[in-house]
Amino acid sequence: MALPEGALPLVVGTGLALAALTLVLSPLLGAMDATDTAKPAPQRRRDDDEPVNTAVDALREIEFDRETGKLSESDYADMKQRYTREALAELRAAEAAAGGGNVTPPAPALAVLDGAPDPVEAAIARARAGVRRCGVCGPRPEPDATYCSSCGRYLPEKCGACGTTIDLVGSRFCSGCGTQLAAA
Repeated sequence: MALPEGALPLVVGTGLALAALTLVLSPLLGAMDATDTAKPAPQRRRDDDEPVNTAVDALREIEFDRETGKLSESDYADMKQRYTREALAELRAAEAAAGGGNVTPPAPALAVLDGAPDPVEAAIARARAGVRRCGVCGPRPEPDATYCSSCGRYLPEKCGACGTTIDLVGSRFCSGCGTQLAAA
């Protein structure tokens, strides 16, 4: 039996179209088969072949989100407390698996759980307290500046003895307690 005239290109074209469709859809069909097996995902590893601790990574992520303004302080406090506990449990489990025996968490993590101030946060607060501020431009990057590097205004100082603000340029004595401010 002979094919009608012009049927051969139609049969070849249909075969090529079906082959292309199979090639395009095979990753999707393969993905469906892979979900049926339900294999556990392999544990991710960092570049230095260290296993990734999910709670530790979550702590880093919420810290970043707070700094960029994506997370409120109340949410940050709740999440930090929860993830700190989880991270400690993960670190203890990893240490026990490595044969560590008696495992104690690092001191900063204990301080957070006990309600004591975090040493890192305390260091940041001390650094911020030492920053000179301009009334117009805000915090200045120069720790020993007398004048604002942006607008040129005098940067007020505080007396070390009584905390009185010194607004007069060139003052040598505190107006509140009389303590000498600068060497004569």
